[in-house]
Amino acid sequence: MNAMRIPPRGSLRRGLSRVLTVVAVVAASGLTPAHAGTLSSARAAYPNPGVVTGAISVHDPSMVKTPSGGYILVHTGDNIAIKTSTDRTAFRDAGTVFPGGASWTTTYTGGSRNLWAPDISYRNGRYYLYYSASTFGSNRSAIFLATSTTGASGSWTNHGLVIESRSSDNFNAIDPNLIVDDQGRWWLSFGSFWSGIKLVQLDPATGKRSNSTIRAISGRNGGAIEAPYIFKRGSYYYQYVSFDRCCQGASSTYRVMVGRSTSVTGPYVDRNGVAMTSGGGTEILAGHGSIHGPGHQAILADSDADVLVYHYYADNGAARLGINLLAYDSAGWPYVY
Repeated sequence: MNAMRIPPRGSLRRGLSRVLTVVAVVAASGLTPAHAGTLSSARAAYPNPGVVTGAISVHDPSMVKTPSGGYILVHTGDNIAIKTSTDRTAFRDAGTVFPGGASWTTTYTGGSRNLWAPDISYRNGRYYLYYSASTFGSNRSAIFLATSTTGASGSWTNHGLVIESRSSDNFNAIDPNLIVDDQGRWWLSFGSFWSGIKLVQLDPATGKRSNSTIRAISGRNGGAIEAPYIFKRGSYYYQYVSFDRCCQGASSTYRVMVGRSTSVTGPYVDRNGVAMTSGGGTEILAGHGSIHGPGHQAILADSDADVLVYHYYADNGAARLGINLLAYDSAGWPYVY
């Protein structure tokens, strides 16, 4: 953090997606400043979010598909907000992760109940939830782990601290994301501003850190980067991040960037071969029309496509749920449609 139906699947939408593919590939091509006019035109043609209905006030969303075929979405909010859907279209409020509060986080939140940027996944018959506690602009922060067998409000067991950062550190322990690599190793990416995005290895038996090593996997030399999400597709691990400013309402400049690597630990590079540790990143979604500051993305592999879940701001400054589908061009780079 800083903290509608889905697109129809019929022939009409597929025809539209063919048109948007050309534009999206241009937008994802890592254009140089000399092509700023072309980039502006490409941004103007980014697809709008698919239509979603019901409880769509969302910030920093993460979503998982349940064994029964429904969806659980969690997002930043007091005690971590939960929403559910049966069809990835209509969403309803479903309480909070910790209805009795999370007193163990107040050292980092200054007493606030607002917990940030939860990351939800389902593995080995349990839901895993990594979540952040901090205050805006501070790197006195912490990431915690909770698990549940149902995902329902009040069913979550907190397992305590995973990693913390202090004002003397050069990183910020917020915005976690769990990735399990092809070898079955567990990793947690995280980070916001400071020296960028980090990666630590976890013990699958506990969900906690397995060693003291902290790897750097992307950064902008202290600039605005956060909300990592690593997703494996084909031969590549794709690292999605958000560049620029969140949490400014309709003035937000968040945008979704991506790089890739054949190894979960990197090096990650963008379409032009620029290392993400040196500020690289290929833009795949940015503000356009009445869609302001789209970002804090998560990816869900669903039966019809890979799904991009994110928040954006409406013209009135309200945070809203965004859902689009992802496809991949001939070079294996993702684009939004």
